[in-house]
Amino acid sequence: MAVRIRLTRLGKKKKPFYRIIVADSENKRDGKFLDIIGTYDPLQNPAVITLNSTKLEDWLGRGALPSTTVKSLIKQSKAVAE
Repeated sequence: MAVRIRLTRLGKKKKPFYRIIVADSENKRDGKFLDIIGTYDPLQNPAVITLNSTKLEDWLGRGALPSTTVKSLIKQSKAVAE
């Protein structure tokens, strides 16, 4: 069971909103997940990224691998935080 940190889509048609979740890599995009660690709203200007850093560090410590999109979002949020 490989655990991934990835996005799940919410919101209406043409108005996306994403949760950053921890899920088994074999589950569907909007299927069962283990934990919610943040959100991403691309429609705001600039895009709003919220992350629970303690949960993120905990899951990364357990061996969860972020998707490429989530990896770039983590870098963007840390650049804003510094």
